Amino acid sequence: MKFSSLQENLKQAVSIVSHIAGKNQNLPILSNIKIEAKDGNISFIATDLEIGIVHKIRGKIEKEGAYTVDAKLIYDYISLLPANKKVKIEKKDPFLNIESESYKTKIKGIEAEEYPLIPEFKNDLSWTINAKDLRQSLSQVVFAVSNSDTRIELTGVLFAFGNNSLTLVATDSHRLTEKTIKAKQNKNKKTETGNIIVPARTLQELLRILSNLNESEGQEIEIHVNDNQIMFIINQTELVSRLIEGQFPDYKQIIPTNHKTKAIASRNELIRAVKASSLFSQDKICDISLDFPKNQNKILVSAVSAQKGESIAEVEAIINGNDNGVTINYRYLLDGFNNIDTENIIIEIIDSNTPCLIKPENDDSYIYIVMPIKQ
Repeated sequence: MKFSSLQENLKQAVSIVSHIAGKNQNLPILSNIKIEAKDGNISFIATDLEIGIVHKIRGKIEKEGAYTVDAKLIYDYISLLPANKKVKIEKKDPFLNIESESYKTKIKGIEAEEYPLIPEFKNDLSWTINAKDLRQSLSQVVFAVSNSDTRIELTGVLFAFGNNSLTLVATDSHRLTEKTIKAKQNKNKKTETGNIIVPARTLQELLRILSNLNESEGQEIEIHVNDNQIMFIINQTELVSRLIEGQFPDYKQIIPTNHKTKAIASRNELIRAVKASSLFSQDKICDISLDFPKNQNKILVSAVSAQKGESIAEVEAIINGNDNGVTINYRYLLDGFNNIDTENIIIEIIDSNTPCLIKPENDDSYIYIVMPIKQ
């Protein structure tokens, strides 16, 4: 293997893929990334057996081949090479020789034949989605995924594909988020709709990749699903992951279909009031109360602690319906508020014992539901 490319291209490629390479006592080669020059492409590959990443760059290939080297070591070294300069890389057993300007090094590696294969996708289901929409939508739901392995199906995000839409759902049984965006099904592939569960860790890795893109409005991401795996393709990067096996709960049952009290208030003022009252909430419960007095056009945000004291804040609001109130974990409440980007927020409740529904004003594509703290 022998090729050359620019330092910034190499640095970006190694940065994208090396993130998932880590120490593995049973398979030391998983600490490495695989570099492959083949068919006119220079590919950088990493996997931990659950997630695989492939990133391709341009360069001049003089001899095809492949080799694996320690991910952290090559990233640290490539990062220190002169910027905007050509880097020559050549495999000379048992080393990978790297040369740029006055810098020369040899990195000892492991033969590429021992590296795990990244699955190929054939006859798969395929959709195309605006990359910016997907990034924003994933950010709005992935925070609500469960951190406990007791219910493995809750440690991922439900992808529910419709004819021209994708609905993302996450829950940890205390709160739930649902976001719907446009998705175009690729007609040259198998066409059907269905539900899959994608691990949260995979989506956090995808968000990391998407956040490093030079965004343009027209950028699109392809999603391919095949058996028990999913692949995301964005520009020259492919992210492959196993899916979570299991049945996602029938979450539609807990979404309130009506309400007895509805309030519309400023998002920023609600966040400020909740943060102020949270200072006086009980440490283990994190409880604050939201009260909606009838005909007063204000929300009362309060908390009481025997050790600290008490706080109450009034937030101007448009309120319709019954005199009502609910007690909620303020951390869950702030998570919802912070993931809504409209100026005003709508809060709907039935009573103090039923889920509280929160959504942006004039936007039906996103809902956030929080279970109350029962008194």
